[in-house]
Amino acid sequence: MARGHWLDPLARGLLEAAGQLPRRGQSQSSTVQQADQLADQQAEHQADQQVEQDLLELKLQHNPQLRLSSSDEVRHAAALGWRLDVNRASAADWLRLPQIDPKQVDLLLRLQQGGVQLSGLEDLQRLLDLPEALVRSWEPLLQFRWYGDGSPAALTPVRVDLNRASASSLERQLPQLTAERRQRLLRERQRAPFQDLADLQQRLQLPPGVVEDLIGKVRFGQGPAGPELPRSA
Repeated sequence: MARGHWLDPLARGLLEAAGQLPRRGQSQSSTVQQADQLADQQAEHQADQQVEQDLLELKLQHNPQLRLSSSDEVRHAAALGWRLDVNRASAADWLRLPQIDPKQVDLLLRLQQGGVQLSGLEDLQRLLDLPEALVRSWEPLLQFRWYGDGSPAALTPVRVDLNRASASSLERQLPQLTAERRQRLLRERQRAPFQDLADLQQRLQLPPGVVEDLIGKVRFGQGPAGPELPRSA
């Protein structure tokens, strides 16, 4: 079995004198001091967070429609009990979220009026084509309650350009659209490109369940669709 070298204590003493090692008896006290500093920093951070939350509560009391400006304010608002019911939210509710665009709010409301419901964060991210980090920052406030019969559809991140895809592509990639609806889609897009899911639902008179199943699977390029005409039945 190996033994410690007889010079080890001397070498350690030299290193301690040079400041390259803590002196014996001081290592434990240094660790305790670091732990105390960390605890003080955590307590100070918690106190700052409480002050920010209290300030936000005062702002909301004076202006209930206050728009939140950051993810920190979203967390504080959630701690104060505010929630956004995604499938029943008003324009004023949506516009309180940081960085949301009025056009995106308009799309959400038109789909809501058409009976479309969102089942989770992925639905919302795909529908609005937003960065995941931004949608995640809203998560503390969002509630996805399902209303009525049925259940949320399983979504896959496949996107078909409804303003450009051929009839065969539509048939192959979007089996949820019947032959009649595909023909109507091809005729309608010759008149004008579809703008978004709400526009598609209105012009094709699609039921909410079909629109829900298209979320995250389609996109809307604005170029010309070409001269293709629907095939005769």
